[in-house]
Amino acid sequence: MSTLELLANVLEYIEQHITEDIHTDDIAKACFCSRSSLEKIFRFANHISVRDYIIRRRMTRAGATLVMCPDMSILDVAVMYGYSSNEAFTRAFRQVWNQLPSEHRARKRPTELYPRLDTPRESGDDLMNNIRKFDIRNLYDIFQQRRDCWFICADIKHLIPINEISRKAGDLAIVESMARLDAVAEEDDIVFRIGGDEFVILTASPDEAAAREKQDMILLHNGECINFEGRDIPLSLYVCTLKLDKKTERYGELFTALWKAVAEVK
Repeated sequence: MSTLELLANVLEYIEQHITEDIHTDDIAKACFCSRSSLEKIFRFANHISVRDYIIRRRMTRAGATLVMCPDMSILDVAVMYGYSSNEAFTRAFRQVWNQLPSEHRARKRPTELYPRLDTPRESGDDLMNNIRKFDIRNLYDIFQQRRDCWFICADIKHLIPINEISRKAGDLAIVESMARLDAVAEEDDIVFRIGGDEFVILTASPDEAAAREKQDMILLHNGECINFEGRDIPLSLYVCTLKLDKKTERYGELFTALWKAVAEVK
């Protein structure tokens, strides 16, 4: 089994068992490799441990459930995702979202803070240049339906120095960046993440002026600080708007167009 096949199998196993009490040993056994090899390969490719990735994916899914299923109690959602108490679930949820489940429930729409990681699909793809991207294939049909709509793309300025303060400070910057996009998005807009510090709003409108107004509203918050353990850290975003070329048909082309738009605005 190649490294790419192993990583793809690991990601698929996690998605299929995300509501269960799964551990790295379970995944290694199911994918026919040792735990140490799995941890080493996964961390090398994705810069995150298997356990931390599971928690982030689980809490992203739990966040969507809280928003989309308002009749479910928080305890019911906690149990659904493998937690036996509100307390344990709330600790894990706050670790990822920096807010309580009850606060998150007030959102207008589910937000893909930690989408599923993607793996290169072509044999010639370079592992390290591709593996950090997120898989947003579940949005492909919506992309096709909104051919005339505008995208708003954003990227965190100077995330590396924030991560050097603390990885948790970097995680907080990511959550706050998504929150800034979510705050300007309308009910039918879709907010998602395409990379380590790259984010997108897919609007539901062909109105360029409205998209640029949202862009400007995000930029107004540049320089505002996040507070990490009593330290104020300025946070700013690069932001741009674009409409995809109608000739862009395949998922890979759509993703690459968004990725390039973010890179070019820096």
